[in-house]
Amino acid sequence: MRETVLLIEDEKLMRVTLEDALKAAGYGVDSFEAGQEGLKAFRAGVYTVVATDMRLPDITGIDILREISALSDVPVVVMTAFGTIKDAVEAMKLGAFDYITKPFDLEEFLLLVGRALEVKKLRDENARLKRDLGKCYRAPNIVGESPVMKHVFSLVARVAATDSTVLVLGESGTGKELIASAIHYQSKRKGRPLITVNCAALPEGLIESELFGHERGAFTGAVKRKPGRFELADGGTLFLDEIGDLSLPTQTKLLRVLQERAFERVGGTQTISVDVRLITATNKKLDEEVKAGRFREDLFYRLNVIPITLPPLRERSEDLPSLVAFFLERYGGRTGRSVRFSKEALEVLMAYDYPGNVREL
Repeated sequence: MRETVLLIEDEKLMRVTLEDALKAAGYGVDSFEAGQEGLKAFRAGVYTVVATDMRLPDITGIDILREISALSDVPVVVMTAFGTIKDAVEAMKLGAFDYITKPFDLEEFLLLVGRALEVKKLRDENARLKRDLGKCYRAPNIVGESPVMKHVFSLVARVAATDSTVLVLGESGTGKELIASAIHYQSKRKGRPLITVNCAALPEGLIESELFGHERGAFTGAVKRKPGRFELADGGTLFLDEIGDLSLPTQTKLLRVLQERAFERVGGTQTISVDVRLITATNKKLDEEVKAGRFREDLFYRLNVIPITLPPLRERSEDLPSLVAFFLERYGGRTGRSVRFSKEALEVLMAYDYPGNVREL
């Protein structure tokens, strides 16, 4: 569909000139002399950009901006004479995309309209991605109809509405990261970052820098300041996978952040405050790690506010047919092939105990 500009300009020569320039640039154009006529057309039509004069015979550009902003997120470009720049600045405060001062070059005007169009496309794409993410990460889309999984989904829905710290427990391959994603994307923080760190994958010498960031010159190779994962997750959720693999010194520093919600970068002196929801996961039995002296007891209690335990696949074998169908559809679509399992083949799969859980399946 061709992008269409709504043009509202009371000076006939200016209106015709701008209309011709927009059409020559490939835009559809609906142009009006009066503001009320333009608003009536906006309510009835679909426009990607609005360009309006500030001073019109019946209403002002401010009136037009207020109504359009209340109805949609379509960007509004305000055209103004030099003497009414104060009004244009007010329009910017009310949400106008930008303003241009008369007299102006046609190329400058077209460039501004093009920029407004790009911003509209980015907004629309961002909204679409958020909708898609919401669909992808709702707990019901994690496959499972067994009673134990329904209990997990119920827990996810309840804890997502809070800011409580969550500890996800379960064997390797049971889907702990999917549960963390489901909690985040059902929470009020879903529009903010979800930052994931695999604690087991980071060398001991780097994990502090990864979590808290570092200042330039803090150590050999630190050629510039680097924000840590806590900073990147500010306002959102930080998921620390394999939390049981953290060393005791790092556990101590993590405990301080949880208590004070603040930290310093490696090599820095400035205290940085953050608002982060923490979700952690492990395939280890942390209570046993505490007894063995490998995990701090006080940190365990801080993390274990709301535990969610994922069952191994062998304990929910009734979910296997649904999981098989899910993976066949996903990967069959990528290869362009339609694959069906015989009853006998499914029975073979059902008889296996899957030590690697869903990942192995």
